[in-house]
This record gives sequence, structure tokens and C-alpha cells, in this order.
Amino acid sequence: MAYTDLEGLVLDWAGTAVDHGSLAPVGVFVEVFRREGVDVTLEEARGPMGVHKRDHIAIVSKLPRVRQVWIDAHGSPPGEADIDRMYAGAIEAQIACLPDYATPIPGVIDAVAAFRRDGLKIGGTTGYIRVMLDALAPHAAANGYAPDVAFTADEVPAARPAPYLCWKVFETLGGTAAKRWVKAGDTPVDIEAGLNAGFWTIGIAGTGNGVGMTAEALAALPEAEREALLARSRAALTAAGAHYVVDSVATMEPVLRTLDARLRRGERP
Repeated sequence: MAYTDLEGLVLDWAGTAVDHGSLAPVGVFVEVFRREGVDVTLEEARGPMGVHKRDHIAIVSKLPRVRQVWIDAHGSPPGEADIDRMYAGAIEAQIACLPDYATPIPGVIDAVAAFRRDGLKIGGTTGYIRVMLDALAPHAAANGYAPDVAFTADEVPAARPAPYLCWKVFETLGGTAAKRWVKAGDTPVDIEAGLNAGFWTIGIAGTGNGVGMTAEALAALPEAEREALLARSRAALTAAGAHYVVDSVATMEPVLRTLDARLRRGERP
């Protein structure tokens, strides 16, 4: 059944559409710090996920523990030249590994096909820069996932949580009102960007940064441990202001129908 009021959907890439667990970015961040003689934990590396990748490195470098380890290793705090050097290394490492992380998350291909069939336009946004997405997108397309348009952190005046990526998709695909659009993603900055753009927002709790695991590894956890991990992820996205939280794009359709009905009643984000 066609949507009557909703026009489009903006999906994040890693952890939302492809790369279950958002594993490609975090591994690179750990590695670029390791090359500098500084070990960062997965939790530290995941903290700023979703922002521009240079900003991500800068934020991690300013964490008190990481900063102190850096000082112990180098004799002074990390500076802009250090951030630039790590960022250059991150670009190279990310491009090299991205083709291995282009598998669509289970259920995404069918869900996106259904959204399109019922009239929604599909955009993609990411904290990756264009050269990174150019390394990822053709492999994702070959595996069955390709949004109508996709934009990257270096193609707008400011990356997430600023609204510009959402607005760029909206403008390019001919959106008529922000209230008719939805931003979905697995990180708090995805939610913040959607709210800043005036969109409805849906947090994706089970397939991305909040759980940080492959589908197989997540399924293999004892039920209580798995549910605790999902509950923590859901809570983080709710705290960021998400209008709704689901575990996967594959389970998002009922929420989109609810939003369509709310729009018909005159409601807005």
C-alpha cells in the first residue's frame, strides 16, 4: 500500500544498511592509534561514531586516558599535525578494507525494495568521505543495496550532527517538506542530525555501533546478555531524542506506517 504523506527515508550506511556491527570504522580507528604507540579500547574508539572521521580521531585523542597515554608515549599532547597524520592513515586503511564490509544487513534489501514499491525515495548519508564511499558503494550495489542518492561528510558545510547531509538528500530528491522525511541510523549523531533537519527520526539499535557485533556473534550470545546489550543500545538512541527505536531496518515498516498516519492527522516532528 502506497504511503500517502511520507516522501522519503535517509539511511546511514555502516551499521544501518551494510556492515552489521559497524565493524569497518572502529577497526581502523584502533589501528591508527596503535601505529602511534597508543592503545585505545573498542569502547573509546566507538564513542564518537557517526561524525566526520577526522573529527572522530580528534575527539578520541582528547579523551583523558588516551591523552595521557599519548603524552607518556610522545612527551606532549597530540596536536593538529598528529591528527592530520592519523587521518591520512585512516583514509588509506579505510579504503583498503571497505570492500570487505559491503554486505547488506539481513533484511535490508527486501525492506528497501518494499519502501520503494510503496513510493518512498531512499537516500544515504555517512560519516565516510567521498573516496571512502566510492570504495564501498559499488560493492554494496553488487550485493543488492544502492540508495537513490548518497552523500558524504566532506560534501556539506558540516557533517553530522549538523542537518546538511539530510537537507542535501532532501533537496536532490525533490522533497517538499521536512516533516515528510525520516532519518534512520544507528548512532546518536544520526538522530541529532535528523532532528536538526526537522525530520522524523528512527534509531536502529540492533545492527550497528550500539552492539558492535556481527549478526552471527550477536545471535550466539546468551539471551540475557544479548537483551542487555540491545537494551543499552536502545536507551542511547532514545536518549538522543529518537522518535522511535527499532532493532533493524528490516523491522522498520510498521513505524513508517505509524508516521504516515500521524502525518495524515496533522502531526509533525
